[in-house]
Amino acid sequence: MSAAERVREWDLPWPLDIRGTVGHLRRGAGDPTFVYGNDGSIWRAVQTPDGPGTVTLRVAGSRVLGRAWGPGADWLLDQLPDFLGAADDPEAMTVHDDVVAGLVRRSVGLRIGRTDRVWEALVPAILEQKVVGAEAFRAWRYLVRRFGEPAPGPVPDTMRVPPPRGAWADIPSWEWHRSGIEPVRMRTIRGATVMDVERHHDRLRLLRGVGRWTEAETRARAVGDTDAVSVGDYHIPTLVGMTLIGEPVDDAGMLELLEPYAGQRRRIIRMVELHGVRRERRGPRMTVRDYRSF
Repeated sequence: MSAAERVREWDLPWPLDIRGTVGHLRRGAGDPTFVYGNDGSIWRAVQTPDGPGTVTLRVAGSRVLGRAWGPGADWLLDQLPDFLGAADDPEAMTVHDDVVAGLVRRSVGLRIGRTDRVWEALVPAILEQKVVGAEAFRAWRYLVRRFGEPAPGPVPDTMRVPPPRGAWADIPSWEWHRSGIEPVRMRTIRGATVMDVERHHDRLRLLRGVGRWTEAETRARAVGDTDAVSVGDYHIPTLVGMTLIGEPVDDAGMLELLEPYAGQRRRIIRMVELHGVRRERRGPRMTVRDYRSF
């Protein structure tokens, strides 16, 4: 154990699918803030209330082994249970049909966790507004690598801690352009820096450019909102419809299908993302745009 290393072992009260529970935090295969280890561990670089930190978690039988480094190490290990869903209650969802019952059986160990880092979830959600994932992930990689700091601890050289909230407002406009982000999303992120989103995560839609989709994507990750529904998503309504009734639906249709599960709709969406029925792709896909050439 290195001098700056902190360690915690936590006995799991229930089975845990760690990748299913936290995998939605990874923003593409090259995310500099989130890495999968060859031993089944996950590695995260985080801007905590105490400063930058890196944490790695690995499930060993009925125990989670956590190690952390940097000024934020103690905070990350203290927050470990909530991160893995200790505050979640899957039993609160009443199953109403056989399809959802099947999803539940395939989702043993899935928890709705929380990072308690709203800004960390908000920025990528804004980057992902109305674009394909590849475009948003490319921008996230560029901006974090360019303006983040090296992650503390014995981590890959590519890992970076995202910039703190205030630093995003200082990123020059030409760097946003180089990342592939157009002025609208740049202004939304810059404008969001004026609000203490960690304290006011229930007021995100007061921010210009932050709508229902962005709020849901942020709250699902940051505060473990089990009812956050990403209305306006390009894929989720189709996935929900194909899984629950065998045909694609629009937002209105998705909300109707999920209505019996009010209070637990994000849990249904997450199970569908992991184990749902995907329609065969025949039509054109959304284009990956590149504003860097404009």
